[in-house]
Amino acid sequence: MLSVFSRRVAVAALLGAVLILGACRDTGEGALFEVAGRLFEFNYRLARATYVVTLKPLRPIEEGNVAVVDFENPAGGEPLVITQKIWPNLPHVTLISPPLTCVVKDRPYAVTIHIKDANGKLLQELKTTLISSQDQTDLPDLPLVTGSRYELNPALAGHPGGRLPGAPKPDCPKKG
Repeated sequence: MLSVFSRRVAVAALLGAVLILGACRDTGEGALFEVAGRLFEFNYRLARATYVVTLKPLRPIEEGNVAVVDFENPAGGEPLVITQKIWPNLPHVTLISPPLTCVVKDRPYAVTIHIKDANGKLLQELKTTLISSQDQTDLPDLPLVTGSRYELNPALAGHPGGRLPGAPKPDCPKKG
């Protein structure tokens, strides 16, 4: 009787160990960053849309690291690429794309971030997607303001909504 009980205890302990080990997963101890935020920024005053991705450092960052970011181009074609220095000891890193055209509501757009050291060695790759909650057609045709004092754009006189009749529109890929 004791041997049957001992076997059951041993099997239960073994199953418990298997479950505990099976629940373990990579905690990303080698990871330098995680994506902390991502959004499309629609700036109506400047009639501009951009991607904004925020990274949170997971451990101390060394001097000389850079982020090389490939933003999917909503207008089609090659990705929009930026290279940005990463400053050590900052609580986050904000990556902003060049101005965009042809952003479509509810469509996922890919962003790939390569973290490299001062010698160009790849330290980490992060991939994410962004989905806009609105179309770029919601932006005005021209910036609503100009200059450092945010004066009303004289080209929009008589068009307070920022829409100009006959204004050229970007040649965007067809939806679908």
